[in-house]
Amino acid sequence: MQLKESHVVVSGGASGLGLAVANRIVLAGGRATLLDVNEAQGNSAAAALGERAAFFATDVTDEAAVNAAIDRARERMGSINTAVNCAGIGMPARLVGKQGAMAGSFFRKMIEINLVGTVLVSKAAAVAMQLNPPNAAGERGVIVMTASVAAFDGQIGQVAYSASKGGIVAMTLPMARELASSGIRVMTIAPGIFATPMLKALPQEAQESLGRQTPFPPRLGEPDEFAAMVGHIVENSMLNGETIRLDGAIRMQPR
Repeated sequence: MQLKESHVVVSGGASGLGLAVANRIVLAGGRATLLDVNEAQGNSAAAALGERAAFFATDVTDEAAVNAAIDRARERMGSINTAVNCAGIGMPARLVGKQGAMAGSFFRKMIEINLVGTVLVSKAAAVAMQLNPPNAAGERGVIVMTASVAAFDGQIGQVAYSASKGGIVAMTLPMARELASSGIRVMTIAPGIFATPMLKALPQEAQESLGRQTPFPPRLGEPDEFAAMVGHIVENSMLNGETIRLDGAIRMQPR
């Protein structure tokens, strides 16, 4: 599949990694629909991307809202052949800290947004993709999910976050196997430390310190580098059922 042929739905598309993906797709000649809970940022992002982009306010934990947004996106673009899951949160919390034990509600919220939200968007997109006529290679679509290196070497305070991202890694292969008969590929990217809005809010000194933890290049990853990986996944049909670490060889220390 070529990027210029992509009709992509991007959750978490109003900023950061998701917006970088949408921008790359639109610049290549494709169409993008952004899903996000932040209406102000979403509308602004879609306006900046131009006529080949649109925004629908969507809470990825709300199944009915996700299904409705996917239906609207398909109606607007004519089809959906690419879904990129970038919606997520990453607040740290110790299992048992100075303030007491982690609240069960905190753990549930992390799982609901990061893991359940990814499932809801992916399955709704897969339903839409099954309606597509296959291309010459028999392909109807591709789903890209976003995990994290924390799925493999989570740090202290990342019990909930690592669990949510580890779940994404674990379901990549079975999802790819299940959807293979429909000509739909499934891939996951596990980013290292990237210059997302959350990290950009830190002092410059803190950003540089985090970047130096990466062996090479010793800096924060850029959202467009994530988007470039998504672009390659879309265009390389042999990529299926795998998680790719995009991390500059970093292996997170306990703290």
